[in-house]
Amino acid sequence: MIYLVLADLVLLLHFAFILFVTLGVVLLFRWPRLVWLHAPCVLWGVWIEIGRGICPLTPLENRFRRMGGAAGYTEGFIDHYLGPVIYPSGLTPTMQTVLGIALGLFNAGAYLAWIWLRRRARMPGKETAGP
Repeated sequence: MIYLVLADLVLLLHFAFILFVTLGVVLLFRWPRLVWLHAPCVLWGVWIEIGRGICPLTPLENRFRRMGGAAGYTEGFIDHYLGPVIYPSGLTPTMQTVLGIALGLFNAGAYLAWIWLRRRARMPGKETAGP
């Protein structure tokens, strides 16, 4: 039973990581230093998608499931709702490459917007001149 719980926790961690990689750039507007964690995570995500690699969390989750006696993904709540998001059926290598490129472009654009807004906020003379 403990291994199935561990597998579900790894799946939740995997989902949280994917959310952080895809949308974590928004957090930079509040916590700019998070860039030092987010940027490497984005590079990892793009590399995994374009290189058609497997995130180490996937085999870890599968190993915990096997150790817990499950042959594969059971139809529990987490598997039913989060599994298809993380492991969509019909994902082709071409689609995976396109997703990786889209992920990189989205984050690059968001980073550029973040840098532009930060520089603009620091520009002198933004205040209106008084009488």
